Amino acid sequence: MKIQKENKKTLKKGLSDEVIKMISSLKKESKWMLNIRLNAYKAFKNMKNPKWGPDLSFIDFNEYIYYASSLNNEFYKASWNDVPKKIKKQFDELGVPEREAKYFSGVNNQYDSETIHHQLKKELDDKHVIFTNIETALLKYPNLVKKYFDKLVPFTDNKYAALNTAVWSGGTFLYVPKGIKIDKPLSAYFRINTKSVGQFERTLIIVDDNAYVHYNEGCTAPIYDKNNLHAAVVEIFVGKNAYCRYSTIQNWSDNVLNLVTKRAVVDTNGTMEWIDGNLGSKLNMKYPASILKGDNSKAKCVSIAVSHKGVIQDAGAKMIHIGKNTKSQIISKSIAHNGGNATYRGLVYIARSANNAISDVVCDTLILDKVSKSDTFPTEKIFNNTSTIKHEAKVSDVDQQKLFYLQSKGIDLTAAKQLLVLGFIKDFTDELPLEYVVELNRLLKMDIK
Repeated sequence: MKIQKENKKTLKKGLSDEVIKMISSLKKESKWMLNIRLNAYKAFKNMKNPKWGPDLSFIDFNEYIYYASSLNNEFYKASWNDVPKKIKKQFDELGVPEREAKYFSGVNNQYDSETIHHQLKKELDDKHVIFTNIETALLKYPNLVKKYFDKLVPFTDNKYAALNTAVWSGGTFLYVPKGIKIDKPLSAYFRINTKSVGQFERTLIIVDDNAYVHYNEGCTAPIYDKNNLHAAVVEIFVGKNAYCRYSTIQNWSDNVLNLVTKRAVVDTNGTMEWIDGNLGSKLNMKYPASILKGDNSKAKCVSIAVSHKGVIQDAGAKMIHIGKNTKSQIISKSIAHNGGNATYRGLVYIARSANNAISDVVCDTLILDKVSKSDTFPTEKIFNNTSTIKHEAKVSDVDQQKLFYLQSKGIDLTAAKQLLVLGFIKDFTDELPLEYVVELNRLLKMDIK
C-alpha cells in the first residue's frame, strides 16, 4: 500500500504495516516501540470482536484515517499563543483555556491525533512531577515509559487494545513521585475534528507510594455523516498508600464509536476512584477496571450513561479483588429517553486470596418514555467464604407526582424532567468539580428536551 500524505501530515485511509511504520517514523520513535506496534497489529488482525455486548461486525477498519495532524510543524506547542487560530477558537468555545486558568494545575489538549498544547505549572516542575504528552515522555523518559507501557493493558488483552497499541497517537503521561500531593486537578481534553478519523490516545499514569492526584478528562467531537472511531487505552498504577481519581465526561457526537479499555492496579492501602460520565456516541463500550492487588486497597467507580435514539450505551465497571481486606464500590446511573438503549455490564471478582473483601454494587436506571430500554448484566464471582457482595438494582420511570408538583410551581414539562434527571444522578455530580457540574448540567439540558 502506497502512503500518500494529505494536507498537514494526514495519512490516507487504511491500515497496514507501512501505515504503522509511517506513524512511528513521524514520531521519531525508538525501535522497541515500533516492534510493539507491529506485534500489536499482527495480533489485531488475528483477534475477533467480543462475542458479548453490541455487534461490532459492521466496522470496516480500512475506512478510517489512522493519523491526522492539524499542525504545520511539530506536535508539541509550549504556548497557547502558538496554537493555530482555527483550533484555538474551537477550544475557546469549549472553555478549555478558562478552565486552565481558574481550576487546573496543568492542561493537555489533543486535536485529532496530536497534542496541540501542554501547559505545566512551575509548582509541578518544582515537585518533579512529569505531566506531558506521551510522545514527549517517550523521548525524554524512555526507561520510565518502557517500564509501564503495555504492562497493565497488554495488546493481547482485546482487539481494540491491540489496535490502540499498533496505531496510538497522542495521550497523556503523568508521573507523580513518592510522597507528592497535587492539590489542584490536572486536565486533558481530546477532540476529534476530521471526518472518518480514528483517535487512539494512550494515557499512562503512575502515582507512586504516598502520592496523591486528581486527573480530569473531557472528550468531544463535531457531527459528521460518517462514523469516527475512538479506541483509547488508559493504564494507571497506584502505589502503596497512594490515591488517584480519574474523572471524565465524554460528550461524543452520535457518529463516534467509543471502544475504550481503562484499567488500574492498586497496591497496599492505595485508593483508585473512577468518575465516569458518558453522553452521546453511536456506540459506547467502556468498563473502567480496578485490580485491588494490595491488602487493604480500595476502589470506587461512579458512572452515568445517557442514551437517546441512535445511541447505544453499554457501560459499567470491573472490580478484581486479590489482596486481603479489599473494598470496592460501583454506583451506576443509566438514563434512557427518546428510544435510547442503556445497558449496565459489570464484573466483581473476589479471588481465593482476597479474604474479608467487601463489594457494594448499585445499578439504577431511569427510563423516560415507553420506547426506550435498559438491560443489566452483572457478573459476580466469589471464591472464598469470608467475603461479602451486595448488589442492588432498580429500574424506574419519571415520578409523576414529583413531575406534577414541579409543574404546579410554574416549571414547564421539559425543565421539570431535567430537574428530576439531575436529582437522579446526584451521586455522580457530587463527585465532580464545580466547573464540570456546570458543564454536565448544560449538556443534559441540551440532550433531554
